[in-house]
Amino acid sequence: MMKYGYIRVSTREQNIERQLSAMLSEGIEERYLYIDRSSGKNFNRVAYRRLVELLMPGDELVIKSIDRLGRNYDEIIKQWNYLVKEKGVDIAVLDFPLLNTNLKIDTITGKFISDICLQVLSYVAQVERENIKQRQLEGIVEAKKKGVKFGRPNKTCPKEFPEIIERWRRREMTAQEVAHQLHISRATLYRWLKNKGK
Repeated sequence: MMKYGYIRVSTREQNIERQLSAMLSEGIEERYLYIDRSSGKNFNRVAYRRLVELLMPGDELVIKSIDRLGRNYDEIIKQWNYLVKEKGVDIAVLDFPLLNTNLKIDTITGKFISDICLQVLSYVAQVERENIKQRQLEGIVEAKKKGVKFGRPNKTCPKEFPEIIERWRRREMTAQEVAHQLHISRATLYRWLKNKGK
């Protein structure tokens, strides 16, 4: 029987230290830790998929909290059932031990309570994800009202642009060579040409 840990954060900027420390405290070696820096909206994550392929019946998967597994209600329930019922893997949720499948709750009441807890926590994980998205959208709207620009800033034409374009018109240079010399993409080159009415 192997014991694996799974860590997930939504972005590369987020810190994994809290989850990592919890896994090491559980005695999981770093080589058995799988880390994704990816959204929890679905389970198409590189490290998670690699981990699932390795898991064998009797193995234990440790996660810090249910939202580290995912943030989509239906997907969490589906994935949980796949791991536990189809693959025969035990799951330990450090922040909510009542969900730990290695407790082997044999009474119908125990299973019922565990299932309800899983559904409630999965629901909370998805609602929090939707709230985060809503707050981001509201923040963007407010920032735009204040004149904040989003996306990559537009490049400005360098002073040598007319001279280089003239060489291009005389067929002394290709569009690719012009773009390369100006350190821009061909799409930017054509946009500059269009905006200058040429």
